[in-house]
Amino acid sequence: MNSISLQVNGQAHVVNADSDCPLLYVLRDDLKLNNPRFGCGLGQCGACTVLINNVPMRSCQLPVSFAVGKHIVTLEGLGTTEKPHPIQAAFIEEQAFQCGYCLNGWLMTAKALLDQKPNPNDRDLANAFDSLVCRCGSHIRVLAAVRRAAEEMKGRA
Repeated sequence: MNSISLQVNGQAHVVNADSDCPLLYVLRDDLKLNNPRFGCGLGQCGACTVLINNVPMRSCQLPVSFAVGKHIVTLEGLGTTEKPHPIQAAFIEEQAFQCGYCLNGWLMTAKALLDQKPNPNDRDLANAFDSLVCRCGSHIRVLAAVRRAAEEMKGRA
């Protein structure tokens, strides 16, 4: 076990973990965060997505040592129940999910996309979400939510 310092959702944390332990396990088990979620364990579904220095990454495939010195943001770090991030609010307004299990990956990827491309076109959306899995088939509502969030964020700029 090593003492590992992490910056998660704007707060400093120190955990005791093996440096090759998946970041996902540290976030969920040690820091008690409900998102990201364990999905496939192979980095293929996206349920475990976090932002590391604003880049969406699969935390089930990253050793915790990779995240040292970087800024990690989980879904809990975007907004609150009282003041949701525009992306969270748009997903709620559009009722973008049925079961919500994969929601984490879509929201975190959308956040990174809109930070990089505030007015994404259809190709940008397809490229950003290409590797995410939603078995409920909520894709049309997800796209509507991302477009709504883009408009909302544009209005705030």
